[in-house]
Amino acid sequence: MFYLLPIAVPFAALYAATKYLKGENLSKYDEGIPVTFDCDPNSASIKEMNAYLHENFEKPAEGHKGGEPIAAKRKRFEKGGLVRDFPNTKFTPVSIASDWGDIDGEWVTTAKSDPDKRILYIHGGAFTVGSCISHRPLTSRLANMTGASICAINYRLMPENKRMAGVEDCRTSYKWILENGPDGPFSVKKLCVAGDSAGGNLTLSTIQWARDNGLRPADAAIPLSPAVDGTYSSPSIRENVSTDHMLRPLIGNLLDVPNTFLLWGSLKQLGMSPSSPTLSPIFGKLNDLPPTLIQASSAEILYDDARRYTAKARKAGSEVKLQTWSHMPHVWQIFDNILPEADDALKEIAKFLKGHGF
Repeated sequence: MFYLLPIAVPFAALYAATKYLKGENLSKYDEGIPVTFDCDPNSASIKEMNAYLHENFEKPAEGHKGGEPIAAKRKRFEKGGLVRDFPNTKFTPVSIASDWGDIDGEWVTTAKSDPDKRILYIHGGAFTVGSCISHRPLTSRLANMTGASICAINYRLMPENKRMAGVEDCRTSYKWILENGPDGPFSVKKLCVAGDSAGGNLTLSTIQWARDNGLRPADAAIPLSPAVDGTYSSPSIRENVSTDHMLRPLIGNLLDVPNTFLLWGSLKQLGMSPSSPTLSPIFGKLNDLPPTLIQASSAEILYDDARRYTAKARKAGSEVKLQTWSHMPHVWQIFDNILPEADDALKEIAKFLKGHGF
């Protein structure tokens, strides 16, 4: 028996380490939360949307094993905010000082924007692409529909920066917006933190950090299609690959990699466990959080991330409202020029914020 020890001990250590990287077993939060809004998959708008996604997401990724190259994705994302006009909306550059350099971005306001009511908006883009410009279709509509002043920041992106760099930028921006508005320094009266996809992840991570550090809490949080689990454990991550026409080409063949290798690869890339609450908010304590509205599509791979987070947060006593749409693409709210459901979702956001003092 003793001759097996040199083999058994390393395997036992590897098993224990892998289990640590996986974190809490989240399957206990797989509740059958029904779809809120059922959409017609054969509508003209959804067909137009799918054609757009094929042309702008699936085709550019063809022939690239790891998905579309980052430089090309960044250029294409930026174009989305440059080719459209945004009536009644003003974009004012902003610079937020930090210990590692200024964080730039922009205030997005209208003539009716209230400087006392602010939204810190954190854009999506898989932590590697996107900016305040790429997300103007979304932030401009939010400004017009909510009457809030929106500060959209450009946090540092991967891979040229570590993942924690973006986390730190969001934390710094949170502290800054508490005391600074579009007209200069003064304390906020109503604050919301919002973001989509990777920005939804950073939204939830930031409000947990604010709670743990005794900062003034946000009055609301709005994560859209948030990525909450960096261990990729939810069922929809793989079950919805065929119906997620946006994220599938962006992630390339990542989900073909066995989960164990994904966990260890993430540890090497991120510098900390993928189940760390800093990177994966669902693994943190979800009590005493601001009222939260989550929106997600039942067709996207992050669908169960949203459902699991909602179930766990509710059990912890936090107020979380989950709204889901069928047959919608990931972060469909940004495609208001194609999908009427985008306008419907934004109206629900405005209604939610109005109910919390905006």
